[in-house]
Amino acid sequence: MTSDVHSASRGMDRRADQPAAASSAVLHRLLVESVVDCAIFALDRSGSVLSWNRGAERLKGYTADEIIGRQHTLFYPPEEIQAGKPARLLEQAARDGRAQDEGWRVRRDASRFWAEVVATALRDDAGAVVGFAKLTRDLTAQRAAEEHARHLAATEAARVEWERRAGELFALSERLKEQTAELEAQTEEAQSLAEELEQTNESLASALAETERARDVARSARAEAEAEAANVAKSAFLAMMSHELRTPLNAIAGYTELLEMGLHGPVTAAQLDALQRIRRSERHLLSLIEDILSFARIEAGRLTVEAGDVPLRALVAEIEALIEPQLQGKRLTFDYRGCASSLVAHADEEKVRQIILNLLSNAIKFTPDGGTIIVSGVGRRDVVELHVRDTGRGIPAGMLEVIFEPFVQLDRTLTNPKAGTGLGLAISRELARAMGGELSVESEPGSGAVFTLLLPVAR
Repeated sequence: MTSDVHSASRGMDRRADQPAAASSAVLHRLLVESVVDCAIFALDRSGSVLSWNRGAERLKGYTADEIIGRQHTLFYPPEEIQAGKPARLLEQAARDGRAQDEGWRVRRDASRFWAEVVATALRDDAGAVVGFAKLTRDLTAQRAAEEHARHLAATEAARVEWERRAGELFALSERLKEQTAELEAQTEEAQSLAEELEQTNESLASALAETERARDVARSARAEAEAEAANVAKSAFLAMMSHELRTPLNAIAGYTELLEMGLHGPVTAAQLDALQRIRRSERHLLSLIEDILSFARIEAGRLTVEAGDVPLRALVAEIEALIEPQLQGKRLTFDYRGCASSLVAHADEEKVRQIILNLLSNAIKFTPDGGTIIVSGVGRRDVVELHVRDTGRGIPAGMLEVIFEPFVQLDRTLTNPKAGTGLGLAISRELARAMGGELSVESEPGSGAVFTLLLPVAR
C-alpha cells in the first residue's frame, strides 16, 4: 500500500515537472532564435547543419530551409577547405571540448567577412560526442579598426625616427662647435646659422607635438579623416623643413670651401682635416634631406612623370663613372654585363637615374671589401628588366618586403656608418610604380641580393 502511494506520488511529480521542462525548452529555443548579432547553430558529428537561428540567417545569408542538412564547409573559403581547416576545428572541439578560431568566412552571395568562431562539443549522458554547437561573430569592422591602429602606429614610428634624426643633427652641431672653434671665431655668420638650425629643431618638435595631438583626436568618430589631414600636414611640413634646412647647410659648405682655400688666412693640417669632416657631414645631411623632400612630394601627391625614351645601356655607363671612386675605395669588382643598345624604356630618365644610383649605392654599402656587383639587362615583350646583384650577406626572408617601407633599415644603430633615412628603397619603389613599373628583391641570407627594376618598353 505504501509502495503504491509512493509510486503515485512520483508519477504526479514527473507530470508536474513536464510542463516546466517544456517551458524551459521553449524559452531556450526562443532565446537562441532571437539573437541576431551572431550566428548560433548546431551540427551533427559529420558537420551537417541541424539548427539555424535568425542571427545565422542574417550573417551568412542562408535561410533555414536552404542550409539545414548541408555541410558547414560551405562557410569556408576554398583554400581553407583544401587545407582541412573545417575538419580540424571539429576534431579539436571533440578532443578538448571547445575550439576557437578567427579567419575569413564566406556568405551565400560569395562575399567574405572576418569571423570569430567558437565550436563546443555536445555530449550525451555517457559522454559520447553527438554533435557540435557553433557560435560565429562578424569581426570585420573590428579588424579594420585594428589595421587603422597599425597605420597610426607606423605614423608614430615615423615621428620617433624624425626626432632621433633631429637629435643627431643637434649632436653634429655640437661636435662642429668643438672641432671648429677657430672657424667660429673667424665668422659670426656661422654662429647665426647654428642658431637658425636650433630654431628649426624647435619648430620641428612643435610640429611633431601637434601631430601627436592630432593622433589622439583621431580616436573619435572622425578618426580616419583627421588622420589623413595630419598626414598631409606632416608631408607639407617635411617639405618646408627640408627646404629650410638646405639653406644653412649650403652656407656651411660655402664657408668651409672658402676656409679651405685659405681666404681667411693659412689653414693648418689639423684644421684642414676638421674642415673636410665638416664637408663630408654636410654632404651626408644634404643627401638625407633630399630623401625626405622626395618622400614628402610622393606622399603629398605632387610627383610628376615626364616620360620619354631612356636607353638603359648609356644610362648605366654614365652612373658607373659616378660611383667609380666608391668602388675603388672598397676594392669592389663592377661586372657590367651590358644591355643591348635596343634596350630602351619608356620612362622619366631623371627618375630612372635616381633609382639605379640608389640601388648601386646600396649594393656598394652592403657588399664587403673585395666583393662583386653585377648589373645586367634584358628585354621582354612589354617590359625591360634591369638586375642589380651584389655579393653581400643577403636579406632575411621576413624583411624582403619590409625594407621597402619608409624609415626601415637592416641593423639600424646610432653608430652604424651605413645608416641613412631608410627612405631610399621606399622612394625608388614609388618612383618605379609612378612610371608604370615595379621594383622587387630576391635574396637568401649569405648569398647576396638581386634587385629587379621593371619598366615599360619604349614603342
